[in-house]
Amino acid sequence: MKSSPTEAVIVGKSDLDTPASVRDLSRLGTLADGIGGFWTVGVLIVIIIALGIANSNFLSQAGWLATSVYATEVLVIALGQTLVVITAGIDLSLAGLLGFAAMSSAWVMRAAMSAHWQVLPTMLLGAVVVVLVGTGVGVVNGFLIAKLKLAPFIVTLGMLGIVTGGTLLLNGGREIVEIPNQWSVLGNTVYGGWLPFPVMVAAALCIITAVMLSQTRFGRHIYAIGSNLEAARRTGINVDRTLISVYGLAGLSAGCAGLLVMSRFGIAHPSFGANDLLPSIAAVVIGGASLFGGRGTVLGTIVGTAIISVLVTGLVAANVQPYWQSVAVGVIIITAVYIDQFRLTLRQR
Repeated sequence: MKSSPTEAVIVGKSDLDTPASVRDLSRLGTLADGIGGFWTVGVLIVIIIALGIANSNFLSQAGWLATSVYATEVLVIALGQTLVVITAGIDLSLAGLLGFAAMSSAWVMRAAMSAHWQVLPTMLLGAVVVVLVGTGVGVVNGFLIAKLKLAPFIVTLGMLGIVTGGTLLLNGGREIVEIPNQWSVLGNTVYGGWLPFPVMVAAALCIITAVMLSQTRFGRHIYAIGSNLEAARRTGINVDRTLISVYGLAGLSAGCAGLLVMSRFGIAHPSFGANDLLPSIAAVVIGGASLFGGRGTVLGTIVGTAIISVLVTGLVAANVQPYWQSVAVGVIIITAVYIDQFRLTLRQR
């Protein structure tokens, strides 16, 4: 329907009466929405250039392998964390669950080897244990959150303590080295000199997660719950089942990350995952996911993980004290949250 001349005059007058400062903020908000999360790509490029100038070896093949392999550990956990954050939740147990799943798998594989099992069945058993332990712990988290209405922060913080203690109890706080050597061979295989096997696994998991979020009803339900839980429930979405599934998948991602780390080092150690909690959450936040739920993408998490990984390995390559790594990550988290809040403020004006 065409607007009448009177309506056009009224609209035009209203626009002219709008203060210039408000119009400027509106234009800035439109620009911020257009930029979206692409600013993180610019940050990543700047960091890579700066670290490459500080140490030319950082841009070498060895630098790429070190950064990419470390990134897979954080990225696989962050994929599960992304699903949880989109539902307006948080899972603090994933990093500890990585170590618990790895130690559980190694403990069972050691028993199988002592019983003279063949290598292939032993490795398959180890993989099954990782899936069961990771998914099982995640489902327990989801049940407590969805059915008992407990806060995700409290539930997963308590679970972090449980799995951390369980990791130490499995073998008296000692590492387990009696696992098939084939795990180490597989985890350290590099195709063409540039493509490590763990990176291929992480890429496959990213594709699966991205398709699930963007192309399935389950993915749409995840976004709906994070945007408005009560509205999602009233539209017929089984919120409890979806939340339990989301936390189960997050636990599975931690288990897969534990398997990758164990294959890279050829052992299982209780300290696995101990330093991954902050980077995995940071990767999701930097990638543009909202801690209030309803927003987040796999691509954003990949970029966020790349920023964290480049910082960590790049600072090491530049001979910067490791203590500065946490400082740098913390600064980027605060900056990312501030930029996200600034964009939301501009959008509302």
